[in-house]
Amino acid sequence: MRHPLIAALAATLITATAPAPARTADPLVTTLSDGRRAEANRTRDRYRHPMETLRFFGVKPGQTVVEFQPGGGWYSEILAPLQKGRGRYIPLVSAAGADKARTYFAGKADWFGPVEVATLDAAAGTSSLAPNSADVILTFRNVHNLLMANDAAAAGAFRAFFAALKPGGTLGVVDHRLPEEMDTAREKSSGYVKRSTILRLATAAGFKLAGESRVNANPKDTHDHPQGVWTLPPVLRLGDKDRAKYVAIGESDRLTLRFVKPR
Repeated sequence: MRHPLIAALAATLITATAPAPARTADPLVTTLSDGRRAEANRTRDRYRHPMETLRFFGVKPGQTVVEFQPGGGWYSEILAPLQKGRGRYIPLVSAAGADKARTYFAGKADWFGPVEVATLDAAAGTSSLAPNSADVILTFRNVHNLLMANDAAAAGAFRAFFAALKPGGTLGVVDHRLPEEMDTAREKSSGYVKRSTILRLATAAGFKLAGESRVNANPKDTHDHPQGVWTLPPVLRLGDKDRAKYVAIGESDRLTLRFVKPR
């Protein structure tokens, strides 16, 4: 009969020499560290906090993720590769900007995979997205542009977002924060937006506020600059005038709000 002490020792040796289970790489970490991301974009991670922001919004591989007005592609370099071969990344743009967007994404096909551009008609409150099809819709610093166009465009965009999301789906909003005590009229010229304004637009469309984060907050921002938010980095519209002052402030103080479409 095998001695109990010998059996225990053998079991210990087997356990000690067995290889540790392989750790699965976090797809978001891998995507963020991809050297193909533009260097100018990567240097802004400390201001835009993409990992914390996307995790707060619940973004993960295998979803259908829509980004409204991706502009120069800052978040596209993260979101499209994250969904490549796993889910879908859909840029949502105005009809006027669709051809430019298609050209941009076609040029990134090796990296991003196939990307189909969708269009928004803010005035009508509609989009080419299939109803109840998106898991997440994200808008980064775009609500102020809608408001500067007109209030109807802002309201229509939120209605289109609501229609395209699945029940239980998430709308993630990041924008430059205008303190509630400041004049609301500044939303038309400064690039800053009040929390209450975004909340009004979202709830009017049917959304419920599900959470908010201060991950993109900047207490150094005084919100009262001569050229609005564009006084600060990365634009620095005043050029060399008071440049050190604005660089020391950094990028704007930003709201980060998560809304849900009720089931």
